[in-house]
Amino acid sequence: MITNFFIPELNNHDVQELWFQQDSATCHTARATIDLLKDTFGDRLISRFGPVNWPPRSCDLTPLDYFLWGYVKSLVYADKPQTLDHLEDNIHRVIAFIRPQMLEKVIEKWTSRLDYIRASRGIHMPEIIFKM
Repeated sequence: MITNFFIPELNNHDVQELWFQQDSATCHTARATIDLLKDTFGDRLISRFGPVNWPPRSCDLTPLDYFLWGYVKSLVYADKPQTLDHLEDNIHRVIAFIRPQMLEKVIEKWTSRLDYIRASRGIHMPEIIFKM
């Protein structure tokens, strides 16, 4: 996927300032994968074994992880799609109906999470995780 889709798609855009962050799943941190991403992003790679290490508890920091995937998944699977076409249609429909106001609220929550992490110097944050 990285070589056949992602990097060719990046070549269609100006990404000189773009950073890439991924989780520490084993398949994401294979030597070949990390080498390919380092070649593409240089020092702008946030990953286990990358130039910038994956931050601890970072799923708490990434809006895609702490909100969007769960939200999308709950709606995509609400009618229990039985075919790949049905699943793809649901994904497209759900993504298309995400309102900018919702994303603005997510970013507001994200910045408050970052403020909390800075103030607490990175300690575990149950007060914020379970209230947002």
